[in-house]
Amino acid sequence: MFRPTRCGAQRFQSVDFLRRSGWAGVFVVVAIGSAFSCSGMPSLEEQERHVRNNELVLHQLTPRAFVGAWGTPTYQHAEFMQFFGMKDDALIPRSRLAIGEPPRGWEVRIESGDALFLAYPDHGWLVVFFEERLVYREALTAAQLHELGRSWQHEDKFRSRFEVPAAP
Repeated sequence: MFRPTRCGAQRFQSVDFLRRSGWAGVFVVVAIGSAFSCSGMPSLEEQERHVRNNELVLHQLTPRAFVGAWGTPTYQHAEFMQFFGMKDDALIPRSRLAIGEPPRGWEVRIESGDALFLAYPDHGWLVVFFEERLVYREALTAAQLHELGRSWQHEDKFRSRFEVPAAP
């Protein structure tokens, strides 16, 4: 009538193995976790191929891939920025929104930190990086990108050395 089931003590016998093995078990768990976490980022060559093909995949591309594929950007800007977290994992920079308006589809997630903006008018893209990963891309006309770049240059004239983010 009753079928034997695994009780909590039996279920966690494998955890006892890790506890008995001490630091070796911890090392194995950390090594496996590191391997899984590092496997998500493609190689630089593959990233550059994505950029050349206009496949701007979020969280899979770095600034080096854009510079390697498209060259030095016409305009670049770095500043501390708040980002609105979206359902598709995109992060929309506060500066790309109208004042006081949240973006459509915004979750209740906000992240903040140093952002790197690269504008490529000849390719028609504004790309934004947070923690060395592409988190936002926006197709704009060359005129819009030049206007944005000139506004960054004007702002930079009035920034103190304390406002400029530290170089990596």
